[in-house]
Amino acid sequence: MWAVAAFAALLATGSESPGSIGRQNELRFDDPRLTHPFGSGVDLALAPMARWDAVWYLRIAGEGYGADPGLKAAFFPLYPLLVRALGTVLGGGPGGRLIAAYAIALFAFVAAACVVYRLVRERRDRATARLAVVLLCAFPGSLWFGAPYAESLFLAAAAASLAWALQGRLWLAAAAGGLAAATRPVGVLLVLPLALVWWQRWRAGSARTWHALALLLVPAGIAAFAVVLAAGGAPALAFVDVQSAWARQTVGPLAGVWRAFEAAWLGVRQLASGSREVVYFGLAAGDPLRSAAMNVMLFAFLLAALGAMAVSWRRVPVALWLWALAVLAFALSVPAVPQPLMSLPRFLGPLFPLAWGVAVWARERRADAAVVVSAAVVLGAFAALYGSWNWIG
Repeated sequence: MWAVAAFAALLATGSESPGSIGRQNELRFDDPRLTHPFGSGVDLALAPMARWDAVWYLRIAGEGYGADPGLKAAFFPLYPLLVRALGTVLGGGPGGRLIAAYAIALFAFVAAACVVYRLVRERRDRATARLAVVLLCAFPGSLWFGAPYAESLFLAAAAASLAWALQGRLWLAAAAGGLAAATRPVGVLLVLPLALVWWQRWRAGSARTWHALALLLVPAGIAAFAVVLAAGGAPALAFVDVQSAWARQTVGPLAGVWRAFEAAWLGVRQLASGSREVVYFGLAAGDPLRSAAMNVMLFAFLLAALGAMAVSWRRVPVALWLWALAVLAFALSVPAVPQPLMSLPRFLGPLFPLAWGVAVWARERRADAAVVVSAAVVLGAFAALYGSWNWIG
């Protein structure tokens, strides 16, 4: 993945015209002070994955949120705070923070993979556990696990939370859920599977009523972000208000699915016409054919996610399945305009219960290799596009 991304970055800077989409995006959204801080060959190794939201995380790690966080308020604080802390240990400055951003992301992903492997092995077998981890790595959304993004940290916290919940260690599970909620807004949805586990154990007589108080630790992660913002002089709920600035609307999951279908259908019409003069929908990336292809591709990911949800039912613990459903429903409930499923592949990446369910299903049908290779091919294409500053989510 890293090699493909680095090669794509070299190709974009070396052989494409300055007017290419990738180059335009780089000039508009990159901050070389943060992503190329060394002025040497080290940048060649570290910069290819420091794209898009990575710039925001690195900026927050260096500057904080301030009294007027603006678009920064959309990015939750735990990951950039850890980057800032480790970056200081590594010498401070943009270079130390960039290395820290990669180190935290990669360490968190390795930890998460270990948790997922153990979780599946204890309830299935070693072969299924290995395949689940391989699918977690091969899924195109895993691209962001190796980038300076919060996805790896969120995956690690969510996996730990759910693993502890299944072991009946509700306080630890809720504490990890709070960390997940301080990393990504959907982390708060962990309160649903944790509540289900508490209720199941309460009915069985192995949990007390007051143990439900542990669930309050999950939304405490979001409350902590509100405190961080308020302490800096910003509105405590700036992370809610900023969503409209990112072109997102709250409509509910069914309306989100309809918007996604409509965008995909209009995208098919746009591609079939081959015209850039007649545009069937609002533009999301300038070129109407490119926008059309993106909407069709994202709808294909939605269909794949729904298929994975279907095959995972009764193949993974119901609490984990419920969490995956809640995260998917949330993603569908806040579509962007005019790209309803914007960032869906990235949102799906941490849903390890789907990798688990698909692993069981694939082994039952001896389709292991076909599933892994198909996912890995798309992952390679994603890495090439991402490394050359093309938007994929």
